[in-house]
Amino acid sequence: MKMKMKNRFFTSLLILGVVILIFIFAGLKYMTNMPDHSYSGPFQPLSSNEKFLKDELQNHVLMLSNNIGERNIWHYDQLVTSANYIESVFKDLGYNVTKQEYRINNVTIWNLAAEIVGTSKPKEIILIGAHYDSVNGSPGANDNASGVAALLEIARLLKDSAYSRTIRFVAFVNEEPPFFQTNDMGSRVYSSQVKQKKEKIIAMLSLETIGYYSDQIGSQQYPFPFSLFYPKTGNFLAFVGNISSRLLVHRAIDIFRRNISFPSEGISAPGWITGIDWSDHWSFWQEGYQAIMITDTALFRYKYYHSAQDTYEKLNYTHIARAVMGIAQVVRDLSETGMK
Repeated sequence: MKMKMKNRFFTSLLILGVVILIFIFAGLKYMTNMPDHSYSGPFQPLSSNEKFLKDELQNHVLMLSNNIGERNIWHYDQLVTSANYIESVFKDLGYNVTKQEYRINNVTIWNLAAEIVGTSKPKEIILIGAHYDSVNGSPGANDNASGVAALLEIARLLKDSAYSRTIRFVAFVNEEPPFFQTNDMGSRVYSSQVKQKKEKIIAMLSLETIGYYSDQIGSQQYPFPFSLFYPKTGNFLAFVGNISSRLLVHRAIDIFRRNISFPSEGISAPGWITGIDWSDHWSFWQEGYQAIMITDTALFRYKYYHSAQDTYEKLNYTHIARAVMGIAQVVRDLSETGMK
């Protein structure tokens, strides 16, 4: 009798364990399952327009990371110079620039915004942003001159057309520690203000560290247990969001995959999982907006992350150009079709 009771107990434990594993696996599939599939195959040569884009991206990264260099409130002159550079590029493209000014540590800093006002639904806003500061001790080529370069070039690619919804481009200050996820973070200041103004941001895309790619097997790492679901080669662009932004993750990666032949992976997971909230999209989650990060996954691939070795020659500008063409199409489609 005792033996039968013991066997039943262990059988119940086994069944419970299997049920828990099924739920865990189902949850992971829910987070990682994406529309269509990642591109796999040879790349076509860049078109003439893509070659020009590549050169412009490289010029922006070179200016920000090499010519200007480390840019943060401890290198305030360089931070101001980088803000002035971004403003001048926007203006040269024909945009009006709005500066959101605030003070910290007795210095004045700015978020910079430019936009294309929508024709039929101007109050619905697609916001695409990137932070232009670098972490203390780094010239920040990949983190995040690559994202700023992409932001500026997407603004150029989109500038001569009309769109149903408003497209807003924002260069954020103070993303890096010690301001990250504090009220002094530039995107947090910005997201708080747009919420107070009751602006309807239907999609926010954060461009974060998008310049490094490797075809070497084993070049890509992940927080456990996501290595079970994603490739070990760090040659893709990642679309990352929390559970509340799952629709935007799916919309964005679906548009990207349908329009560009470049590897891509997506995830919609709880924000507390390591890496999911590591950029300016976090600030917009705090105000209830759908927001995602588009990234090369930073330190999960790039060993020079947050170091003095994060320099412009380490980036793959041909791949950045391909990625930027795809992201620009994501913004176009979202501006026309919204979140449906």
